[in-house]
Parts: sequence; C-alpha cells; structure tokens
Amino acid sequence: MSVVNKTIKDTVLLAMCAAVLFVQQLALSFLPNIQFSVLLVVLYTRLFGFRKTTLIIIVHTIVVNLFSPFGPVIPVFLPAMFIAWMLVPVLLSTVLRKVVSPYGLAFFGLIYGMIYGWVFVPFAVFLTQAPFEAYVGMDIPFQILMGISNFVTILWLYEPLHKVLRRLISDAEIDPLIV
Repeated sequence: MSVVNKTIKDTVLLAMCAAVLFVQQLALSFLPNIQFSVLLVVLYTRLFGFRKTTLIIIVHTIVVNLFSPFGPVIPVFLPAMFIAWMLVPVLLSTVLRKVVSPYGLAFFGLIYGMIYGWVFVPFAVFLTQAPFEAYVGMDIPFQILMGISNFVTILWLYEPLHKVLRRLISDAEIDPLIV
C-alpha cells in the first residue's frame, strides 16, 4: 500500500471515529452524563494509540463546540474539556497501559466519571462565581451518574466493540496500533 493510500485511509478512519463520538454524544445529550464517549475514547486509545486518539479528541472538542445544537460551549470551558478528554489516552498510555481487561477498564471508567467532573470545577467556579462547596455538592450526583454509565457501557460493550473494530480495521488493511 502506498503512503498516500495509507494516509487517506488513516484520515478517513479517524474522521469516522470522531464523527461517531460526536453523533452519539449529540443523540444522548437529553440524558445528563449518560453517553458512550468514555467507552469510545478508551476503545480508540486501545486500538489506535495515543497520537491518533489525540487527533480524534481534538476534532471532537472543536466539532462539539462549533456544532452543538445547544450553542457553543463557553470558551472558558474549552481547556477543561480538552484536558478532561486527554486524561483518558494519557492515563491509558502510561500508568494504566497494562490494564486491558473489561473489568479493569470499567473500573477506570467509574473513577473517570469523578475525574471528569473535577477537571471542570475550577473553571465553573471561576465562571459562575458560585461557592466551591455548593458547586461541588450539586455536581457530585452527575459525576456519580457518569461514572456508573461509564462502568456499565465499558463492561458490556468494550470487548465486543474491540473485536468488531479490530476485524474491520484488519479487513480494510489499516495498520493501527492494536492492543
């Protein structure tokens, strides 16, 4: 396969992954903190590695902020959103690189629900001028909901999705980092 064909296939694959990430988040946006985003970012990190997942996250963060039907996210939250999403590939590529079982990844998703919420706390408190304790107290139920959603979706869907995507990537002759 030529370098140009490989580049085109990689670009299309990453664009499709970013599109799936955006569409599912949009489709489930009526449910607070219930989505497949963490499952997908974990899956992408395990299939494609840190660099390619970073590109997907960059595209996703920009697209969500430009095309959300609820309007663009307040610019103050852009760094928080990017930092929060990048924690998944950073942690899974470093300290958690040996965690590959669905149970281990599901537990990571559970904890990540809290981490994601805490990344936004300083930005939200700064923007809203709400008292720190009040904001955190109101946000904890949403963090717990996100954690439970992450745990269940990763536990039930990670392994079957990983197998299907790995097979599709192999059939398409794309050379990702497959873990």
